[in-house]
Amino acid sequence: MRRKIIDARQLDLKEKVVEVRRVTKVVKGGRNFRFAALVVVGDENGHVGIGTGKAMEVPDAIKKAVEDAKKNLINVPIVGTTIPHEVHGHFGAGKILVMPAKQGTGVIAGGPARAVLELAGLTDVRAKSLGTNNPRNMVNATIEGLKSLKRAEDIAKLRGKKVEDLLG
Repeated sequence: MRRKIIDARQLDLKEKVVEVRRVTKVVKGGRNFRFAALVVVGDENGHVGIGTGKAMEVPDAIKKAVEDAKKNLINVPIVGTTIPHEVHGHFGAGKILVMPAKQGTGVIAGGPARAVLELAGLTDVRAKSLGTNNPRNMVNATIEGLKSLKRAEDIAKLRGKKVEDLLG
């Protein structure tokens, strides 16, 4: 299945800084300090992306991360206010379980995963971190899980059936 390229310029994107770290490189003359930023961007309407940036100053690192995130947007299938089905995301040592929830539940998720789910536009969803609590791996695992979501219409089309036949 080919991925549709999303144009970030047409979307009204919001950004959320998940993590800013000070990174040190020891060189002959002493230490070089840089800042690494992890940012999530999304339009709260089914599009979300993550990006990283590194620079000598924090604002520059965040700006680079936002530009990177706009290049890595994905489309998230939303059914009402939640996701179509339960999904497991896995990236490195980070594992996450994302589950649909009834309307009015809200977003029940840990910090890094919460940022991704909220900016994707999901308002009723539950998530449980099963592996590491490293923000980079958690955000990437959440994105991997959201990438693997499929709507009933897509499955029916793949199988050559009607949606009613699948759902019973």
